[in-house]
Amino acid sequence: MKLLSIAIPCYNSESYMEKCIESLLVGGEDVEIIIVDDGSTKDRTAEIADAYAAKYPSIIKAIHKENGGHGSAVNTGIANATGLYFKVVDSDDWVKKEAYMQILAKLRELAGGSETLDMLISNFVYEKEGEKRKKVMNYKHILPQDRMFTWSDCHHFKKAHYILMHSVIFRTKLLQDCGIKLPEHTFYVDNLYVFEPLPYVRNMYYLDVNFYRYYIGRADQSVNESVMISRIDQQLKVNKLMIDYLVENQAEIKKNKRLYQYMKNYLEIIMTASSALLIRADTEEHLEKKKELWNYLKEKDLVLYHWMRRGIMGSTMNLPGKGGRKLSVKAYMICQKIFGFN
Repeated sequence: MKLLSIAIPCYNSESYMEKCIESLLVGGEDVEIIIVDDGSTKDRTAEIADAYAAKYPSIIKAIHKENGGHGSAVNTGIANATGLYFKVVDSDDWVKKEAYMQILAKLRELAGGSETLDMLISNFVYEKEGEKRKKVMNYKHILPQDRMFTWSDCHHFKKAHYILMHSVIFRTKLLQDCGIKLPEHTFYVDNLYVFEPLPYVRNMYYLDVNFYRYYIGRADQSVNESVMISRIDQQLKVNKLMIDYLVENQAEIKKNKRLYQYMKNYLEIIMTASSALLIRADTEEHLEKKKELWNYLKEKDLVLYHWMRRGIMGSTMNLPGKGGRKLSVKAYMICQKIFGFN
């Protein structure tokens, strides 16, 4: 069995996917790289995937499927993974070799231990085009180091400390057993990927290394603000699915105070991002959608709604009038710098 399966969702990724693949190949035979060609038609993505699979048959699998979006490609990766652990690396991102070697060594060590590791967390770096100073997302003041730990061992999660897809490696069987199925033809499903499996996670390990390099800068990138506004209905779909999941599983999640606190905070961040984008769009239609989103939360869980509305983020995103919306936008721009949005 391979130690680590890595899925690379690819859609017309010809111009950057090779850098991603090459950065992962240095993991050698411990690694299974699953290149998921999600119905690419405009370039050589399929051809490149097949060439790599032919050259490295014991390491790389190339899977071609009809276009279903990022979530569908991740679902395909999970379904075809045979490694003990599972990681998603987007085709325009890459990993740092030294940190990669440390990750693999730690997974190898923990895989042979008496306790089962469910989730390994590491740092990621925002590789933002045009910025010399790279923002690093780390968790060293929140998560214990140099030992396995549980949610109860975590320190208080601040708003800026949230776990993205780039931060995590899950145990493959945990993902397969928890039944996660990301929606198709929908962007921003990475938020569901790092949300829904959390109640199933018992044992974690944090490795303080800058492993994942998250590229931001392409004009057509899904996290570009104008692109996000144009796809706001998909953001709202994911946001509502997160509300549904937390509310429907709240009784069980509440048994663990730190886990519940973290999941509430993360949902609040997504609510803030959705609200701010709708305000930025600045049309009556978008403002109505913001109102409808908050009403959706209110109808689902009145207590959670009031908690969120009373919070700094929720109250700031719901200031009345044009002047209030201007303040909301300014607050969001501050959040962009603090939390690394877009």
